Amino acid sequence: MAIQYFENNPYQENTYVVYDESGECAIIDPGMYTAAEQNVVVSFIRDKNLKPVLLLNTHCHIDHVLGNKFIFDQYGLNPQFHIGELPVLEAVVAYAPMMGIRYEISPLPGEYLPETGSVRFGDTTLELIFAPGHSPAHLCFYDKKDNILVGGDVLFRSSIGRTDLPGGNHNLLIKNIEEKLFTLPDNCVVYPGHGPETTIGYEKQTNPFLN
Repeated sequence: MAIQYFENNPYQENTYVVYDESGECAIIDPGMYTAAEQNVVVSFIRDKNLKPVLLLNTHCHIDHVLGNKFIFDQYGLNPQFHIGELPVLEAVVAYAPMMGIRYEISPLPGEYLPETGSVRFGDTTLELIFAPGHSPAHLCFYDKKDNILVGGDVLFRSSIGRTDLPGGNHNLLIKNIEEKLFTLPDNCVVYPGHGPETTIGYEKQTNPFLN
């Protein structure tokens, strides 16, 4: 599996396109906000001759769903996320204007993702890891074959997701990182929702929130 990220919107959120040799791809956490940001992602998909077949949200905070409607309009894909994130998504409508953010309302899933199991595209299987704490029903997506985790806002390089937003729970976040992410191989590369990638081993050794 190959992975490409795009930094989008005022929150500097990482939007991911993951793809494999089949030519199919999944778009994870589309945060594109401006026309320029939208064009960069669409151009990448077109230039690589990719076929988007999945739209996935790790969670539904505003910065991770700003592009959901655009991806739906462009490729006909409804987002997929855990149903526990639905109240988070529904709240965006009210608070986006207060933040001065223009929000095109996201379509709803045709189907919700479970806490465990997997999603597939092309020759790739992404295992679901349920890791709430930053948000009430946050999912991470793990490609076991290539040892890559698209982690959303759970674990960052030398940091962790904030837990002061509605539905956040600091102790639960720490517990999920330690029990569900730190059991992955040390050389697993983590692609977070903000900032540069890291590895599980590096965070075990150095993350100031987890030692």
